[in-house]
Amino acid sequence: MSDMLQIDQNNFQTEVLQAAGPVLVDFWAPWCGPCRMVAPIVDKVAQTYAGRLKVVKLNTDDSPSIAGKYEVSGIPALILFKSGEPVDRIVGYVPEKQLAAMVEKHLAPVA
Repeated sequence: MSDMLQIDQNNFQTEVLQAAGPVLVDFWAPWCGPCRMVAPIVDKVAQTYAGRLKVVKLNTDDSPSIAGKYEVSGIPALILFKSGEPVDRIVGYVPEKQLAAMVEKHLAPVA
């Protein structure tokens, strides 16, 4: 996998809900093939938008209560949070262009 910040129910509140800017949460599990396929795309998006977007991973096997709260019924699920609220989501494998488009529509324009 990647060296991206792994979060769980112990730090979800501070890392996602109380974050100053937008946060993309990758809901995944180790046994999920499509999760492994989308991981490099999520990593690339994290690098592309570094400084403008925080990207974290949440293992749904370790934190089922959070997955349930946000109605994650299929993984990978990529949910974008702003001001502690989910504002957009993509479920399943998607190409980088589609994930980047979803992220860009929620980011402030670069001055």
